[in-house]
Amino acid sequence: MTAAGLCARTRGFRGAGRSEMGLRDDLLKSIWHAFTALDVDRSGKVSKSQLKVLSHNLCTVMKIRHDPVALEEHFKDDDEGPVSNQGYMPYLNKFILDKVQDNFDRLEFNKMCWTLCVKKNLNRNHLLINEEDAFKVWCIFNYLSEDRYPLVIVSEEIEFFLRRLTEAMGGGWIVEKFQKYKMQLQRKQNCLSVWELIELVGMGYFSKGMDRQTLSMGITEIFQELILGVIKQGYMMKKGHKRKNWTERWFVLRLSSISYFVGEDLAEKKGDIVLDRNCCVESLPDKEGRKCLFIIKCSDKSFEISASDKKKKQEWIQAIQTCLNLMRLGLPSPHHDGRQKRRELRLRQQAEQEELEDRMKRLQATNETRQCELETLRMKLEEAAAKAAREERMRLHTQRELQDRYRTDLEREKMVRLQMEQQVAQKSSELEQYLQRVRELEDMYHRLEEALEDERQARQDEEAMRKLQARLLEEEATKRTELEQIHLQQQRAIAQTQSEKQQLQNERLAKEAALQDAMEQLSQLESERQGALEQYQEVMKKLENATIKTQSWKDKVAQQEGLIRLIQPGSKGPQRITNWGPAAFTDTELNLREKSWQEKKNRPGQTQ
Repeated sequence: MTAAGLCARTRGFRGAGRSEMGLRDDLLKSIWHAFTALDVDRSGKVSKSQLKVLSHNLCTVMKIRHDPVALEEHFKDDDEGPVSNQGYMPYLNKFILDKVQDNFDRLEFNKMCWTLCVKKNLNRNHLLINEEDAFKVWCIFNYLSEDRYPLVIVSEEIEFFLRRLTEAMGGGWIVEKFQKYKMQLQRKQNCLSVWELIELVGMGYFSKGMDRQTLSMGITEIFQELILGVIKQGYMMKKGHKRKNWTERWFVLRLSSISYFVGEDLAEKKGDIVLDRNCCVESLPDKEGRKCLFIIKCSDKSFEISASDKKKKQEWIQAIQTCLNLMRLGLPSPHHDGRQKRRELRLRQQAEQEELEDRMKRLQATNETRQCELETLRMKLEEAAAKAAREERMRLHTQRELQDRYRTDLEREKMVRLQMEQQVAQKSSELEQYLQRVRELEDMYHRLEEALEDERQARQDEEAMRKLQARLLEEEATKRTELEQIHLQQQRAIAQTQSEKQQLQNERLAKEAALQDAMEQLSQLESERQGALEQYQEVMKKLENATIKTQSWKDKVAQQEGLIRLIQPGSKGPQRITNWGPAAFTDTELNLREKSWQEKKNRPGQTQ
């Protein structure tokens, strides 16, 4: 893949957000290695079958739904031969990178791209590192390399990486040794490719005296810091939440979390401490036989931790507090910030160097231009002096000829001027007469306009009066129609009111008659009730003895007729015998009461 294709495509992404842009740049670097590895003959083109496999693997690793038909449709106009990077990049961006989200395992993605390019490019002979460490150096190269293609790492980033590697291995950084190596880098344009960097680290040029394990541990530490975002790690004691016992754990601090494991091999993870803006870290006094204590307070719970000594305790507190401050300010991790600052410093220095070189070139060109200008000016002055002498002679001769010609022309112009003055006087009188006629015509035109304006205004007034009269006539007709309708409604309402009044009068008379009958019946019932009460008092003692026997009978009568009758003393005539004994009524009394009830029932109906 050539530099022009990917650089042009990268410039098209400048409008994206910083986080999305950083993810896309990191992915493009790894994909560039894979594409370059598939370009066997280094022609800048790869067969479509290989691109299909590469696209399918990318979609699988990045958890994107793969469309196998999209590649064929995208290149349907280019069925012959392989596909170049300029042709593959639009497909890669549209169907893969535009859909990617930061929810996949980047390490797995890098391993897939590494697998495609390692066999072709890595020379394992005489290397002190294994393939796993070479993969970590490959990832570090992608992180520190410049955002231009082909990918290279400049001397400043090489120095940063080798210095950190030496410090991680416990050695001392020798500046003079790197300066000598930097002189050799000038033949390679002060940069290295990824395979040259792996060879430099693997050959142990800057790690002499260190064994393979120490070199591997140093590479792993830098890999965890730069690639996995590990800010600090180490063993500390943690107090449990349930059993309240102290257990040694391997803690790994990142920008937004602290993970703790059983051991430093990270095989068994025991939990995470999620850091946010509301978290805080505080030092604790020694207690329960534990020293160097500090506490991490989160929104849901707190974690008590014991460091091995005061120095480690202070380092951990400062590191955690730094992460919390960066999260509150919305800043990236120190490693990303340091890389960005180094790039900005490098760009500024490069711009200043280019500006200085450009200024020197401009000064040199200016001096040369001025020398040429001076020489040209001297020659022009000599030519101008000779030319001025010739022109002076010609000027004197021409001046004498012009003086004679001017005298002749002056006399001729005097004659012409006299003639012109006469013509101007004549034209002035004609013009004055013409202007007088124009003023008269304008006056007549203004009077005519005023008369037309008065006529137009009169017509408008007449039209307005005509519309007003028509509107008044329409309103009068409408009002007359409404009054006639109101008069008809009033007549119908009067007729209806008289009929209703007559009907109400009849109903009132009928109700008064019914009320009079009801009053008479009420007085009759009142007299009957008074007599019944007197009889009731006489037979009270008899009823007390018969109450138990007649209770069931009264319940049935209440169910049948809907009311309970008062038991009145019977006559001395023959009594009716029922299933419960002698009846309380005679046949005559029962017939009278039935007639009375029937009359009461029929009376309201007759009244209606």
